[in-house]
Amino acid sequence: MTLYRQLLIFTLILCFILFIGVWAYKLQSTRTFLEHQLEAHAQDTATSLGLSLSPLVAQKDLAGIETMMNAIFDRGYYKQITFSDVHGELVSKRLASMEIEQVPNWFINALPITTPGGESLVMAGWKRAGSIYVESHPGYAYQTLWQTFVRVVIYFLLTGCIVFFIGGLILKHLLKPLRRVQDQAEAICRKEYEIQEQIPKTRELKSVVTSMNKMTARVKEMFNEQAVIAEKHRENAFGDPLTGLGNRRYLAAQVDSVMQNSPEMAKGLFLLIQIQDLREINEAKGYIGGDQMLKRTAEVITETISSYPGYTAARLSGADFGVFLPDADKEDSEQLTGLMAERLGGLSVEGLSTTDNICSLGGVYYNTPCSFGHLLAKTDVALLASKHEGPNGWKLEPAYCDDDDPTQGKVWWRKTLEQSLADKAINLYGQHAMKTGESDTPIHLEVFSRITIDDDNEVAAGVFIPLAEHAAVVTELDRKVVELVLATYSSWQKGPVAINLSVTSLLDSNFTAWLVSGLKSLDNKSLVLYFEFPEVSVVKQIDAVRAFAVAVRALGHDIGIDHFGRSFCNFGYLKSLQPDYVKIDAAFTRELASEHDDGYFFIGALNGVAHSLDIKVIAEGVETEDQLAVFNELKVDGYQG
Repeated sequence: MTLYRQLLIFTLILCFILFIGVWAYKLQSTRTFLEHQLEAHAQDTATSLGLSLSPLVAQKDLAGIETMMNAIFDRGYYKQITFSDVHGELVSKRLASMEIEQVPNWFINALPITTPGGESLVMAGWKRAGSIYVESHPGYAYQTLWQTFVRVVIYFLLTGCIVFFIGGLILKHLLKPLRRVQDQAEAICRKEYEIQEQIPKTRELKSVVTSMNKMTARVKEMFNEQAVIAEKHRENAFGDPLTGLGNRRYLAAQVDSVMQNSPEMAKGLFLLIQIQDLREINEAKGYIGGDQMLKRTAEVITETISSYPGYTAARLSGADFGVFLPDADKEDSEQLTGLMAERLGGLSVEGLSTTDNICSLGGVYYNTPCSFGHLLAKTDVALLASKHEGPNGWKLEPAYCDDDDPTQGKVWWRKTLEQSLADKAINLYGQHAMKTGESDTPIHLEVFSRITIDDDNEVAAGVFIPLAEHAAVVTELDRKVVELVLATYSSWQKGPVAINLSVTSLLDSNFTAWLVSGLKSLDNKSLVLYFEFPEVSVVKQIDAVRAFAVAVRALGHDIGIDHFGRSFCNFGYLKSLQPDYVKIDAAFTRELASEHDDGYFFIGALNGVAHSLDIKVIAEGVETEDQLAVFNELKVDGYQG
């Protein structure tokens, strides 16, 4: 029972006890007063009647005596009137019935009223001739007492109602700080840190609210400290502190991860950008001027490639930047490289350089798996060639392959994907995410999709999803995958199922409405679905993902973040989004072999941040026993690989 109800009931009980006490006292005092009144009334009547009967008794006028007694008795205020002679013999008597109207019998029995009589002598001259005895009727006294009882009950009922409603409102007002403390505690459980601005004046409540505010502020501070530490470790291990881009190590990890995930259909662009005459800029404008030039270069690079899915940008060394765009074809590569050279060349008007020749760009486009070292070597050759193209020149060369097959451009992929959707040529595969330390206990089963483009060739989602987004068919593709999973979930092993979705699909209100409706109509209410989204896309469309998460959580499902750590964004979005789990990108986990690696501290800090928010951490791309041992030591919740 709530404190509010307890206090309200306790108040009503006190009012009831007070009512019983006042009611008993009031009835007792009224009854005593009425008994005294009846006694006085009877005595007064007896005295008056005795004097009136004296002349009639002296004349022995019995008829007059009867008439006088009847006149008094018929007024109805008397229970009995008797006249006795000097020897005590009864001469005349009048006796009324005890029927009392408008008063219940239980009340009369519960509160008996004594009716003492009054007696007076009747004289005949100077001699005593007899005595008159008068006893008042208690009917009027009972009616008065009953009316008093009814009024007191009504008064206290009204008072009780007033206490109940007004007292309830007052109690609600007084207990508002406690309810806010409850909301504050529940907000902490949701990893939201609210501070009460309104401090109550009541000393005890003020102490509770102040202490709660201090605790909330401290918990928020602890989370922020953990997030800062995790981000610092990530920056130290994989970031460039000056530009905010990744470093060479980060770029190499991303390239190797992509090549290993989809070797059968690997293709994309690797671009090397070199700022010209950085030493001269430092000498002419100082190191601050040189740093400003590098920062603006990083900004232009990021703005130019931000519309391409899955991009990676990094600063490789002093004046060299690298860009990696998986799944870019020859046409995209040429268009992007030319645009990049044009925008970087435009920095000359900002006065950041000592010459109009800002940069040189060399790149390769590939359509077979290439190692980072091979791409870097090929790109370095293209970079040297670009310097012969003039100021802000660029050069693009193929790596391993001559030219991309012109039939496999955007138009070809659009037709292929549309045909695959029409033919329902989508195949589902699954891989468990297992609990760390319990290799036989799955956390969930992640469903991977592949499409068949010919009799002998299946294409993984990592390849065709970016192409589907370019071809504007990703929403229909996601819908088909979800339909297939829901139609076949009974054949999957028991436990939660994770489905990868594109954030682009969430921007389609028809898709989200269809998906929510389908989840509501599920026959198997015990089925739990997790919808995974890549971190890079989540950060860009955080509002759409948050709204979707609220909708599916209301139906017993949840969301997860895939490729966590790739976006180099602030961890603060985790607090508002509250995913069920995050999956550390394989680029970070594959190179982790011992506690002496830089990634060890980053993953350890990330684990602490996520666990403080009740978010599970799962490592992707775990392929060796040494890696698994390190994740066991870090208390990571699960692994996949």
